[in-house]
Amino acid sequence: MSKPEAQVVVKNVWFAYDKKPVLKDINLIVQAGDFLALLGPNGAGKTTLLKIMLGLLRPTAGEVFLFGTEIHAFKKWELIGYVPQTATHFDPLFPATVWEVVAMALLAKKKPWARFKEGKKEGVLAALRVVGMEERKHEPISRLSSGQQQRVFIARALVNQPRILFLDEPTTGIDAETHEQFYNLLHYLNLEKKITIILVTHDIGIVNRHVNKVACLQENLIYHGTHDEFCRSQVFKDLVSQGNHVISHQH
Repeated sequence: MSKPEAQVVVKNVWFAYDKKPVLKDINLIVQAGDFLALLGPNGAGKTTLLKIMLGLLRPTAGEVFLFGTEIHAFKKWELIGYVPQTATHFDPLFPATVWEVVAMALLAKKKPWARFKEGKKEGVLAALRVVGMEERKHEPISRLSSGQQQRVFIARALVNQPRILFLDEPTTGIDAETHEQFYNLLHYLNLEKKITIILVTHDIGIVNRHVNKVACLQENLIYHGTHDEFCRSQVFKDLVSQGNHVISHQH
């Protein structure tokens, strides 16, 4: 059996804010089909590393490769979907409908005068269908619950049919029942749609049935491996003993 494709490679990455190190010598490989949870306490550098992998921040030292191409030469951004922390933080009077929010991801790539083709419209509907929001397509985004809004922003990230989906603390402000539904959706995207998922989170408890890899940061990369091994590791025990909000429920 051939080895899975290395879709993201982080090599010897360092990063500092105002000369204060945030990430130190990070080496990480994300393979096709991974569902990776990026864990660590506040200030550990999780969001910073995610932004470096997306090319939104340039590392102080080191390299990042996407699909074998150095990130600053990478052009195929349609292969990447991204749902940032602030995805649902918008003016409650924002007038866009669900359909319009998702379609923006396509319109952003078009010239202002370009015609929105019928095939693209079907792409928007298909993305909404995947996340179970097709029937709400004409509703204002501001009238939806936070969980529904997050599903819409995932549809927006999916509309270009990416091969990797990056999510930064996507369940902040979402109740426990919606958490479960949300992670079931990510599980479906990973297993059925074959989308690699990289997820920044504080809490492994609700996702442990779905993730297959864990990377744990405390400036350095202190663990990178399977979820099951992580739950048995000294790193996990140390995090719990320090009072960090990292919870595991074995299934």
